[in-house]
Amino acid sequence: MELLVRARRTVTDRGEGPASVAVEGGRIVRVGGFDDPVGADEVVELGEEVVLLPGLVDSHVHVNEPGHDTWEGFASATRAAAAGGITTLVDMPLDSVPVTVDPAALAAKRAAATGQCFVDVGFWGGVVPGGTAHLPALREAGVLGFKCFLSDSGSPDFPPLSRRQLLETLRVLRELDAVLLVHAESERELSAAPPARGRRYADFLASRPPQAELAAVAAVLDAARATGARVHIVHLSTARALPLIAAARREGVRVTAETCPHYLTLAAELVPDGATEYACCPPVREAANQDGLWAGLADGTLDLVVSDHSPCAAGLKHLDTGDFGAAWGGISSLQLALPLVWTQARRRGFRLPEVATWMASSPARLAGLSAKGRIAPGYDADLCVFAPDDTFTVRPETLHHRQPVTPYAGRTLHGVVRRTWLRGREVDFRYPAGGLLTAEATAERHESDNQNPGGNR
Repeated sequence: MELLVRARRTVTDRGEGPASVAVEGGRIVRVGGFDDPVGADEVVELGEEVVLLPGLVDSHVHVNEPGHDTWEGFASATRAAAAGGITTLVDMPLDSVPVTVDPAALAAKRAAATGQCFVDVGFWGGVVPGGTAHLPALREAGVLGFKCFLSDSGSPDFPPLSRRQLLETLRVLRELDAVLLVHAESERELSAAPPARGRRYADFLASRPPQAELAAVAAVLDAARATGARVHIVHLSTARALPLIAAARREGVRVTAETCPHYLTLAAELVPDGATEYACCPPVREAANQDGLWAGLADGTLDLVVSDHSPCAAGLKHLDTGDFGAAWGGISSLQLALPLVWTQARRRGFRLPEVATWMASSPARLAGLSAKGRIAPGYDADLCVFAPDDTFTVRPETLHHRQPVTPYAGRTLHGVVRRTWLRGREVDFRYPAGGLLTAEATAERHESDNQNPGGNR
């Protein structure tokens, strides 16, 4: 073997326990007992204070390059990902120039990423009005699925779909066997709400009411019922939508849903007025709502947790005026996602195998990456060494994100990523890890193993 990792605490499908993980050609070829006599060119034995996790998969990241690479670029984003134990990320199709709505734009994205990436990178395609003709070609070119909005995205070049256009899109994607990711806020409900303006967080919260999400989620579920297509609700912030999703799933509707670290760790009651670093859409809601989201993870209604890393130039946050109506909506948390979630999860009685499901195997399944997200034979040797009892205080200047603005500054978190392996090679954060190998290319490489698994701001 090229590499053998022995760990007293290893998270596999069986839970957490001692194991040895043998790697050859970038893939896991054997998972055995801790003391199994296996020879290897390199043997790493980990201490009892750390846990060997599968490399995480973050299927909701806004890289912004090309076009807005001063906000975030492939080098900085993927370096931050590797430092946070994330070995695969999937880039969202907006907030770059051009937006990824046709094959030429996808080629521009790939060109911008080539030679810069510390981790594997895949791409979602975008759906905008009049863009359904491009969907088959984008799918053929390798996008892992598609993303749309049902309300203003904040980007003029990525307008929302009407209900008729949503149905039309889902009919096409059903034939392509591709999932549609939906930013589910209703334009009608948002228009009826008071506009966001000024420094009061309560006013900003009132401008994005739960009803906007409820109406949009109901519309998506109705469209999925009518077409039989696969849909995914991104960055769900209101727990009130969970019964709708659970009922639809019992009916056989093909729906999954995600939430994000900011909804699981921040609470509206604690957001200071004028603190626009907390601005995101949908918004951070009240503590009682947060409890409901954790309950949704516990009962399986929520499938995964991803960062929705949505950076911008610091000036666009309007920290000087604290005007929530003017501030860019988005929270950068790529490097911090695992310790953020783990800090809250351990307080609530969850264990690392559950976190690994939410943040590794489930996002991989959503994106159709059959070689990612598990420590098991045949999977890519993407590994994360995590010290769950260690603590650290968030200091923005130590983060690899290109923009330092974060609502987590000064917070003490549990869990430190010690080492990260990508396909059997330890990632050196100083240099890109061998250039771009897109996640969809990795999926193609393991096509024989494919089990066909069923706003960001």
